[in-house]
Amino acid sequence: MSTRFTQRGTPMAESHSLRLVQSATAVQEQITRHVAETLKARGYQDISPSLLGFLGALDCGTNYGSEIARRLNVSRQMVAKTVKELVRLGYLEQADGPGKQKQILFTGAGEQLMSDVRQLLVEMDALLSQQIGKQTLERAVSLMESIQQSSDLTSDW
Repeated sequence: MSTRFTQRGTPMAESHSLRLVQSATAVQEQITRHVAETLKARGYQDISPSLLGFLGALDCGTNYGSEIARRLNVSRQMVAKTVKELVRLGYLEQADGPGKQKQILFTGAGEQLMSDVRQLLVEMDALLSQQIGKQTLERAVSLMESIQQSSDLTSDW
């Protein structure tokens, strides 16, 4: 690792992990922004990158607010607010679940939205394959999956 310095001369070590996180975040934001803009052009006027990120974290079947909050590392209140908005927009519905929990489910419109998102991502795959090569794209995905699978690094700290 090389060393960088702050304006005050404090040394800061360079980190591949930091660059990985920054690059992965930038790619995710670019893809999400592109998908949201394309969806808006196709008639989904009420979809934003943040709503897409939320919907993308949901399972296809039944979801529960507490699970979503854990998965997204946000408060249950934030989940409830977002679910309420997506119910209002017609993409999600809530039903009584076990105990006091509410089941969170996709509506037909929500399933269609997610199907359209998947199709856009397939189109992006083709574009990326043209730009960087199919093998490079496949290798990048494989490497990210390998890093994700070995991300239990914190147990060694």
